[in-house]
Amino acid sequence: MIGYLSGKIISSKPTKIILDVNGVGYVVNISINTFEKISDKSSASLFIYTHVKEDSISLYGFYTESEKEMFELLISVNGIGPKLALSILSGIQVVDLTSAITSGDISRIISVPGIGRKTAERLVLELRTKVADVSVEGEMDISSGIKKEAVSALTTLGYNYKFAEKAVREVFNAEPASSLEELIKKALGKLS
Repeated sequence: MIGYLSGKIISSKPTKIILDVNGVGYVVNISINTFEKISDKSSASLFIYTHVKEDSISLYGFYTESEKEMFELLISVNGIGPKLALSILSGIQVVDLTSAITSGDISRIISVPGIGRKTAERLVLELRTKVADVSVEGEMDISSGIKKEAVSALTTLGYNYKFAEKAVREVFNAEPASSLEELIKKALGKLS
């Protein structure tokens, strides 16, 4: 089983990359969150989940180990395969998903495309006690109060959660000392 790959990016799309590792090109399925972190790089190091079926072997790559751990938890739930798990991780950050599952926030989970109420309820039921084991090292700042408030304000104004969260994250990373009002104004500028 392949657990980690590091190499040159030959081709990249939002959901798939080809990684050249010592002359061998590996096709690796990735989440949009991982793509955002490696899109401006010429090489990447990814944690790999190897999915073996009787007719194929697929590789799923993750920028952080916590994203891989969450992926493995998601596919352990009945009815969630690797493609749907990757779709979930593309629609929500690991920290937010962990928070939504532990708090039982079904509405946040069903805001992810492809997830219905029954699947969201099954996720909460089966993973509520398990997600605490997912280490979210260095990612906890995403759920800090000021950013959550800014995202909440933008979604109240009608913006898509995923786009609002991304805009707020970009503004906050560029200017961490921003006040809530500045954060919302600058994120609105990015969304317009």
